[in-house]
Amino acid sequence: MTSAVQWWWLFLCLLAALNVVAWALAGTLLARRGAVQSGAHRSARRLQLLLSAAYVFGCAFRCVMPVYDVPRICLVDSWLSSVLVGRSVATVAELCFVAQWSLLLRELSDAAGSSFGRAASSALVPLIAVAEACSWYSVTTTSNLGHVFEESIWAFCAAWVVISVAIIGPRCSRALRPLLAICCTAGAVYVAYMLTVDVPMYWARWLADEASGRHYMDVAAGVADASQRWVVSHRWEDWKSEVLWMSLYFSAAVWLSITFIHAPELRPHVTRRRDRTGWVTA
Repeated sequence: MTSAVQWWWLFLCLLAALNVVAWALAGTLLARRGAVQSGAHRSARRLQLLLSAAYVFGCAFRCVMPVYDVPRICLVDSWLSSVLVGRSVATVAELCFVAQWSLLLRELSDAAGSSFGRAASSALVPLIAVAEACSWYSVTTTSNLGHVFEESIWAFCAAWVVISVAIIGPRCSRALRPLLAICCTAGAVYVAYMLTVDVPMYWARWLADEASGRHYMDVAAGVADASQRWVVSHRWEDWKSEVLWMSLYFSAAVWLSITFIHAPELRPHVTRRRDRTGWVTA
């Protein structure tokens, strides 16, 4: 194993351990706060804890057993490194992560009375389910075109969430607005990255495969190949294109998932004014 790959893998493993500990601490803190939370808020955050667990532990598994799906490249010579296993774990984890987003956006939309936000919250999980299907198409057939559609759907969903939060923000309490501004900024950066880096990368790979006359597998043959073949490689040249997105994905995205466990209770913002009698009215 080259020193660069070895250090990167060590970083991922340490990151996985750190994330699991952070999730456990978040769960402990949530249990302590339970007595002072309303019943609905406590139930909602417990659901966030469970969904976050699937995402945190799924990402931890993928840190320890990293896989570059289409060429079937891995670091550990084990059936656990098969694309079939890794993609299955990723699918469950990512659907749970999006469910966290959907639930929080629904709370925010209900508090602000935003039909636009409610529509977005209802559409997120189904849209990402389609994105996951596109991902499965790519990893089984080895055609990167599915990844182009997958990442485009992720970018679209993120943009929809950012626009929803931007619309809802002015209707929320002033104390919550700085947090929403940070979320909008982070979401906008993510969308920009997806549209300028990620989607073009997969598009370029697909064009290169087309130009070289690459033969793609059918889905049935691809499933068999993804379950039975894995190629161990410790060469930096094979992994360098995956290092940036994996490092960011298994750190920032996981920390965001854990943060959702302790999202503040979202309540309608009430504007008060005095009428002619001196009474304060909403």
